[in-house]
Amino acid sequence: MKNYHKGVEVVASKEQIFDKVKEIIVDQLGVEEDEVTLESSFIEDLGADSLDIVELIMALEEEFGMEIPDDEAEKISTVNDAVEYIRENS
Repeated sequence: MKNYHKGVEVVASKEQIFDKVKEIIVDQLGVEEDEVTLESSFIEDLGADSLDIVELIMALEEEFGMEIPDDEAEKISTVNDAVEYIRENS
């Protein structure tokens, strides 16, 4: 997630990425905002199933304009995993 300010690239902070990821999770999984923390597991804490995870990864790819390869997507099991992947690869 890159923003440009006066022609200078500014990379979004972890907090900005988390806020956007949280918004997508709330929308996709129908959970309350306060249930979503960096430590939240998509399956154990947020009740996602495998189809939910696929749809969530697709929504993140669309929002952040990136492609998350299947082998990398399989490693994303918590909110923090998603935020860190986006931060490191966008």
